[in-house]
Amino acid sequence: MPNTREPQTVVQEIPGFKEDRSAFPSGRADIIMPRVGFWSHFLSHEWSSAALYLFLDVVSWLTIYRIAGWFRYDAFYATPFQFFIVNFIQLSVIVAALYFVGGYDRTVEKLTLGYAAEHILAVAAAGLVSAMLIYSAATFDQTMKPSRGVLLLSFALFLPLSLAYRRWIRQYVVASSAGRSFLVIGGGATARHFYEAYKKSSNGQQLEFVAVGEEHVGQRIAGEGSPIVQGDLASKLDNPGNRYNGIILAERAGSLNDQLLERLVHAQFQETRVYTLESFYETQWRYLPLGIVDPFWPLQTGFQLARTSPYHYLKRLFDITASATALAICSPLFVLIPLLIWIEDGAPVLFRQERVGRDGKRFILFKFRTMRCRGDEPDGDLYTREGDPRVTRVGRWLRKLRLDELPQLCNAIKGDISLIGPRPEWSKCAERYERSIPFYHFRHLVKPGITGWAQVNYPYGESDRDAVEKLKYDLYYIRHYSLKLDAMIVLKTLYTMLFGKGR
Repeated sequence: MPNTREPQTVVQEIPGFKEDRSAFPSGRADIIMPRVGFWSHFLSHEWSSAALYLFLDVVSWLTIYRIAGWFRYDAFYATPFQFFIVNFIQLSVIVAALYFVGGYDRTVEKLTLGYAAEHILAVAAAGLVSAMLIYSAATFDQTMKPSRGVLLLSFALFLPLSLAYRRWIRQYVVASSAGRSFLVIGGGATARHFYEAYKKSSNGQQLEFVAVGEEHVGQRIAGEGSPIVQGDLASKLDNPGNRYNGIILAERAGSLNDQLLERLVHAQFQETRVYTLESFYETQWRYLPLGIVDPFWPLQTGFQLARTSPYHYLKRLFDITASATALAICSPLFVLIPLLIWIEDGAPVLFRQERVGRDGKRFILFKFRTMRCRGDEPDGDLYTREGDPRVTRVGRWLRKLRLDELPQLCNAIKGDISLIGPRPEWSKCAERYERSIPFYHFRHLVKPGITGWAQVNYPYGESDRDAVEKLKYDLYYIRHYSLKLDAMIVLKTLYTMLFGKGR
């Protein structure tokens, strides 16, 4: 929460794409590159790694499940057709779960601990869902006798194997693209801001800059040590698929002549992918650059929010069902946590605050109190910072495990918030940000949530600059509002809770 003194405008560089990427994943992993050969050449195609992952998943699962069944004397199914149906259900659930966490996406880094945790959670969830489906089917067909032991053993063996070959293939994917670069069309301020953002990212490919005209040719894109802007764009568009991982357009399309635009279209459909800056940010970094946002941004095509979507109602049903179930399961914690808070720091045990919801509506949000009781301190530092002495010992653990947010389940049942969405902002913060951050009000197009895309991708905010950075992720969520994205957020949130990454 911000200080009360009036800020200057936070985002002054919106027309250019100046980005503060201090929140990018820390440096890229040191990888011992395998020798480039047939596999690296095969995996250089965008579709190849997804096809290979899917093929190995199907073969591995069928082999594991068949062997496990053989050890159990095939007692859990009566006919080959039943075996086919059981495996079809299980594979469908496995593929869907891994798809949600990026298990078939070549741009997702699969050598990190974060992906490993998401992969484990996805396979575990797939095992639970497939078991529910199979045993539900078995109640209607008495000849089906699915074995719990076979199911558990199969998922236990499939989990490490599927993660291992993803890590192995990822090394070849990195090796196949290590010798190729991205071609960036542009040599002006927009290209420079993009280069500065790219340097702070985890992308490993080199950038090659080429100007449309002659104005910037021979200059360094961003000072000493940065690439030199080259010329002769037409020649670089000859067979770009053999030279570049992709082409990034950092110039206005109107600055290109018809012949160059036609060649870019040809490259996009037949040779290599062509990115606008917007599509590159969204595909590679999964956030929205604020420079492309204007007052007409929500009117663009592709917004599910602009139409009556069945997912709208499905999500509301899920919010009610999941919140009520979680309240029932966590009911002992609603006795234990208030008791611990009261023992350490007395009453009250609940924290109440006015927040801003969808369409700017105000409501009272409930949380377990994690900071010491104090009166209003209008001149004090209202941000909660790392190691903040105002946070109690009990509160510190509640924040790490996100248990302080359990009372928000009541807000979700009431409909004030959803389980998933942008963070519900304090009304005083929202008023301040709307004055200083252009288009901040767009985040109120959806219901706020207990967890969200910004919460799981960006550390806890401690400044106005952090509010700008988190807005980029919130706008990405609004643009890509879908079941897939919500499922990814759920898995990332579980990882945060299980490994104590909260603050």
